[in-house]
Amino acid sequence: MKKPNIVITDGFPLNPGDLNWFAFDKIGKTTIYDHTPTDTLIERAHDAEILIVNKTLVTNQAIAVLPKLKYIGVTATGYNNVDAAAAKSSGITVCNAVGYSSASVAQHTFSLILELTNRVAAHNASVHAGAWGQQPHFGYTLSPIMELSGKTLGLYGYGGIAKEIAKIAQAFGMKIIVNRKNTEGVPPRGIRYVSLQRLFSESDILSLNAPLTVDNQGLINSENLKLMKHTALLINTARGGLVVENDLKAALEQGIISGAGLDVLQKEPPTEGSVLFGLKNCIITPHNAWASLESRQRLLKITVQNVKSYLRGKPSNVVNF
Repeated sequence: MKKPNIVITDGFPLNPGDLNWFAFDKIGKTTIYDHTPTDTLIERAHDAEILIVNKTLVTNQAIAVLPKLKYIGVTATGYNNVDAAAAKSSGITVCNAVGYSSASVAQHTFSLILELTNRVAAHNASVHAGAWGQQPHFGYTLSPIMELSGKTLGLYGYGGIAKEIAKIAQAFGMKIIVNRKNTEGVPPRGIRYVSLQRLFSESDILSLNAPLTVDNQGLINSENLKLMKHTALLINTARGGLVVENDLKAALEQGIISGAGLDVLQKEPPTEGSVLFGLKNCIITPHNAWASLESRQRLLKITVQNVKSYLRGKPSNVVNF
């Protein structure tokens, strides 16, 4: 049986050099690019039967001129960068990966929370700058520290990542409220399902953990931010489009909420900067909550297995059929 041509368009985020691609080499003739600009995709993928993408944009125009293409594998859960409907019309299977990053994103979520509450980096910088040695007392704080025990964590969305976050929150002694599409039925022990308005008004910390849809785009806007406590923190490890960044900036500057920890922005990478840059009460990390070594190992394994399942005639994690 002839081995298929495989093109990996933007392999660097998944494997910056600490993993290997041997499993793909066993499946077919594999060509790997760290990054593929949109205007080079057609040239690079012209002979591809199997295309593996992360954030590379695969439009209906590209699909129309890639006659050999039979399969698109997305090395992520979100697949909005691929025109799945056009792929379906052309008989191309599109598969994604799910469940690989829950532990990693949950860990990162609490890294953001703890940095906002305990300000470890700021205190460390202060000590190294000599501030501790100049104090008349044995210790000091740069600002009041919020204790998590007894505080209310609000989760917008309740998929695999949010459930991992809830486990950690319970270990801290936090109360947990959840808003999700279906709030019927009995919630898990220690968790309350609430309306969106109560989620905003009751949360001491609000964590966004839902995919971006036409219904929730711009969910974090001036109107909803005004429902939150002045002491509240916002955490977003989901999608930048959930947040109206100008509204969040105003809320942070005016003390409508206390702080924000973001792993995602509306535009990534922010080549022209962001209105949120420079705010002392806004922590931003470069969309790396998912990127622990273990998470990427799981993602690579799932991606390879998806291709193998497709070639056996039993595709898994299909999103467009």
